Amino acid sequence: MASPDIARDPVPTSRAAAFREALAVYLQPRVLIVLFLGFSSGLPLALSGSTLIYWAAEAGVNLRTVGLFALVGAPYTFKFFWAPLIDALDVPLLARLLGRRRGWLVFSQLILIATVLFVGSCDPVAQTGLIAAAALALAAASATQDIVVDAFRIESLPENEQAAGMAAYVAAYRVGMLASSAGALYAVSGFESFGFSKAQGWTGAYAVMAVLVLIGMAATLLATEPQKSTIAEREHRAEKPLHRIVTTTVGAFRDFLLRDRFGIILLSLLFVVLFKLTDALAGVMTGPFTIDLGFSRTEYTTIVKGVGFAATLIGGFAGGYVARQYSLTTSLWIGGLLQALANLAFSWQAVIGRDLAWLTFAITLENFTSAVGTVMFVAYLSALCRNSIQTATQYALLTALAAVGRIFIPAVAGDIALATGWVWFFVVCALAAIPGLLVLALLQYLGHFSRLAEAERAAPKQL
Repeated sequence: MASPDIARDPVPTSRAAAFREALAVYLQPRVLIVLFLGFSSGLPLALSGSTLIYWAAEAGVNLRTVGLFALVGAPYTFKFFWAPLIDALDVPLLARLLGRRRGWLVFSQLILIATVLFVGSCDPVAQTGLIAAAALALAAASATQDIVVDAFRIESLPENEQAAGMAAYVAAYRVGMLASSAGALYAVSGFESFGFSKAQGWTGAYAVMAVLVLIGMAATLLATEPQKSTIAEREHRAEKPLHRIVTTTVGAFRDFLLRDRFGIILLSLLFVVLFKLTDALAGVMTGPFTIDLGFSRTEYTTIVKGVGFAATLIGGFAGGYVARQYSLTTSLWIGGLLQALANLAFSWQAVIGRDLAWLTFAITLENFTSAVGTVMFVAYLSALCRNSIQTATQYALLTALAAVGRIFIPAVAGDIALATGWVWFFVVCALAAIPGLLVLALLQYLGHFSRLAEAERAAPKQL
């Protein structure tokens, strides 16, 4: 007769096996490649955004101009215009050597290295126009890489690895952003400690970031071309380039616009624009805010790279857990509310002033909730892309729309901060979540998410 202990063994054993199986999927080569490409996608964003803005503010560029620097991220909004070119055309020589997707990846990464180095060589005060133009080119190269990485991720991962790939991608993306924000500021301080001037420190920091682009390039070279991409290339090889571009563009938009009632499609696109607005509005001014309160660069970067780094990783995987446990609608409500409420911690920071402990809490909370919200958001965007032939173009359109809220609206963040003061500025940032949540409620009422779930159940399963 089996002992009671032996009788109870199968339950914990099966749970342990399930846990090991869930963990093992993150170690699959395809998921690891996506993880490193996620880092490569996240790395350039801050170099033309928050890091550049911090550099400009520290150098003495006026606050209104600092806010306008957010406009250099416009290519993230308009990247859907050239996404069909990437779907339809090949990079000469590189495509022959590496394949269609990997050829585009290496090409965009080479351009990234060149533009990052050029931005780092400019003076934000004496060469404001030049550094803005260089940052615009950097953002264009980064947006191009994003298009290809999204296509590569969707085409290379089987269905049973998509969730793990999404969580790994989002977590690594945030790590890339941290490396080019807090990591870049640490690098500046490091160069200064060795006797370099502040200007030389910033040049050196951007050079270090250019070297980090090689991580994504190494992942690209180690990867294999997605089978779906190879098949698509073989099927369309005989078509003329112009015909391929037109077919890809028209097919992507027609498939998207005809899948639901036109009014609901417009509401879903509006939701894409608004969902991350609360994050974007606050994020563009966090650096100038800490400078204004008297925090040093080292204090700020220590928090962001220390507990902030950990909070980002935990938030990414917590978001993945929530997305698996709850419906897409519930997950979006959780992510939307959390990332909005986190802004109030910065409002209280403005009230109490230079309190390092509270800044640690505020940044930790913001990084955690932002990562949770990002996972939910990526899950929603992926759910909207159902046609594997035009996935890259459709995803580029959606992420470009999402960039509208991150780039154009925060361009007035400096004016809002000057008009309201820091306490009310972050209250405004929290309230900026309300329009997106109202649209979410309306989409839920109109059955939009139920139809997405039905479409997912009806879709043929990937082997």
